[in-house]
Amino acid sequence: MWNPFKKAEKRSSVNQVYRTVSMTDFQTLLSDNTHATLADNPQVRAAVDVVADLVSNMSIHLMQSTDKGALRVNNGLSKLIDISPAKNMTRKSWITKIVRDLFLYGDGNSIARIVVQPGSDYLTELQPLDMSRVIYKYSEDTNELVINYKNEDLSSDQLVHFLINPDPSVPQIGTSVRDVLQPIITNLAQAAQTKSTFMRGKYMPNLIVKVDAEDQSLKSKEARQKVVDSYTISANGLAPWVIPAGMGVEQVKPLSLKDIALNESVELDNRTIAAAFGIPPFLLSVGNFDKQQFNNFVNTKIASIGQMIAQTLTKDILYSPDLYFQFNPRSLYSYDISELINSGKEMVDRTAMSRNELRGWVGLEPREDMEELITLENYIPSSALGDQSKLKGGDTNDNQEKN
Repeated sequence: MWNPFKKAEKRSSVNQVYRTVSMTDFQTLLSDNTHATLADNPQVRAAVDVVADLVSNMSIHLMQSTDKGALRVNNGLSKLIDISPAKNMTRKSWITKIVRDLFLYGDGNSIARIVVQPGSDYLTELQPLDMSRVIYKYSEDTNELVINYKNEDLSSDQLVHFLINPDPSVPQIGTSVRDVLQPIITNLAQAAQTKSTFMRGKYMPNLIVKVDAEDQSLKSKEARQKVVDSYTISANGLAPWVIPAGMGVEQVKPLSLKDIALNESVELDNRTIAAAFGIPPFLLSVGNFDKQQFNNFVNTKIASIGQMIAQTLTKDILYSPDLYFQFNPRSLYSYDISELINSGKEMVDRTAMSRNELRGWVGLEPREDMEELITLENYIPSSALGDQSKLKGGDTNDNQEKN
């Protein structure tokens, strides 16, 4: 028996209820984003965009396991996945769509349809689905998941299903961080509303009117309002203050954002969002850049998402047991050109790479005279290492050879 596990498609309600509210209640409703989606929050969008940008910058390699280690394979399939995996989409835009679905629109899931050439098994594209029109159907009897898309049931062999945070009950489906972040989103929305109110100067009186406190004609609110109206015309909500004439006022200083600790509250919420997505806080403008922390972020969070995508592609579209996909995160690390040169020099000295490979690291074109491997002191060709006189007895050996 099929049981719908979740439906992301939105339905409009037929029965609508209308209610009148005051202006104060209306402003409260506007600032209450309890039911807002993650995509509506600027800080969440910024965090997701950071992750999506870095993951989509990594190239995807098709690798083959051999007796001598893993070798990179360059063919039509590797070009399709790494250059243009879907129609009218580059790898960067395709991966960006996947990551945004995982965190914002797909509740931890992103699905692509496998499209093959008619009459053959030749893969032509991995077409991403609109996650708002996806319905999951799970059978507890067979432990099988069926995806319904636009009223069409699709089996798993027709799809590539990327997911994060597997659901405890149905691990074939991912989950999002919405429940964790919802209170934070509400706080940030209220902070934005408060800041907007302060920036409009609603609580900044621009005029003080001193009146005789003993005058009985000014005891009523209406009388005081007449005094206000006789001096000012308030069209922007900045009503003047009316105080007794005997009250000494030296300075009128309205509350600032610092007085109500709004900045500190927003910074704390931004740190919480950064922690929920596993990104360094400075990428959300909190704190200073830390090179070591950034590289650790690439090694852990970014590499983890890339590994998930690569393993999913390997599982769903490859048949050969010795082939697999792999992301290359090396270009994402934070380092300067001197570090590249020094690291490459060490590998060149140990014949672990050619000088042309080192030139490729720093963005230079290859040269024909730098393809041969060189080693150590005099940087002689590796093929001539055994011809050194010091390895043959030095001068004695040389003399014997001459005689």
